[in-house]
Amino acid sequence: MTYDFDEIIDRRKSESVKWQRYGPDVLPLWVADMDFVCPEPVLLALQERVAHGVFGYPEVMPRLKEVVIQRLERLYNWHVEPEELVFMPGVVRGFHLACHAVVYPSEAVLVQTPIYSPILRAAKTTGILHQEVALTQNTDGSYKLDTGLFKRAFNHQTRLFILCNPHNPVGKVYCQDDLEKMAEVCLRQKVIICSDEIHAELLYSGQRHIPIAALDPEIAQHTITLIAPSKTFNIAGLDCSLAVIQNPDLRKEYLTARKGLMSGVTVLGLTAALAAYQDGDDWLQQVLQYLESNRNYLYEFVKNELDGVMMANPEGTYLAWLDCRRAGEDVSTNPYKFFLEHARVAVNDGLDYGNNGAGFVRLNFACPRSTLISALHAMSFALQEG
Repeated sequence: MTYDFDEIIDRRKSESVKWQRYGPDVLPLWVADMDFVCPEPVLLALQERVAHGVFGYPEVMPRLKEVVIQRLERLYNWHVEPEELVFMPGVVRGFHLACHAVVYPSEAVLVQTPIYSPILRAAKTTGILHQEVALTQNTDGSYKLDTGLFKRAFNHQTRLFILCNPHNPVGKVYCQDDLEKMAEVCLRQKVIICSDEIHAELLYSGQRHIPIAALDPEIAQHTITLIAPSKTFNIAGLDCSLAVIQNPDLRKEYLTARKGLMSGVTVLGLTAALAAYQDGDDWLQQVLQYLESNRNYLYEFVKNELDGVMMANPEGTYLAWLDCRRAGEDVSTNPYKFFLEHARVAVNDGLDYGNNGAGFVRLNFACPRSTLISALHAMSFALQEG
């Protein structure tokens, strides 16, 4: 079927945190979920399961494991066994659990900034040490890995490296060479990799996602890979994700750490995941085309209409990283506050992603084009008036 992503769905009358955090006059382009209806096969599967009327404790369906394994093989030529899949309610829980499982309080987790705020705070949340290394910004606003900086960031306390690929908030999709260099350092330093790959299927033309664990069996033995249908198919509120852990000893540590702290996935989360992975690809291809069109429109608008603001086209995700440091002192000091107060547009504060996010905001463009246009024109007018 053909989906209409221009349709305006009133989310203010739902329990959406994205649409209820701010007043009714504010356009929210912040929380990373889409303002689109999810795939029809997911809706039908949920309706059928609800009609059953009984919602007891579920087991993960063997068919769901089969579908995930087939998908990883088809997309990445990555062979995974059923016992290597660990289902859980959310990727954020997944990397926090990795911290609990493999890092002692006197040891550290390393992250690359600017980085998704729960990853940035993972050390503090779990009572371990925090280390960070900055990505290097190119003149066009995009980011790159500085291998020398990355190597020097490790010391005897570093026990876990949390990779975000595609990288939230800057939209970078790491190439094979970058992944190999990072993996080589981690292996040499005996550091476990926890790779958040929740946006892996949200890529634009010319991009290819490579799971870091799929590079080499030795790397796989030192990696926890986190994936989910939640961002891909816009079912984040149903809380279904999974870890791929191919090292049995590492998997045992991970499973032991979750005991008493983390439940399994709900029956509706499992139902939605199976329907999405099994029958949602038609919707996914259509939404990717729409998102890429939105991304391109946003890029041209920023370049031509938002004076002093710069962005690089994200290679993946539906998140744009706007550099407002040259937009004037009133804006650059706190662009999040400026756009909220003067444009009535809610974006994410760049400082939430690390100190090198000062002067930046993150904007979610997974919305109907009319919503994006309204927000951008309000931002442009605010800059002109400011």
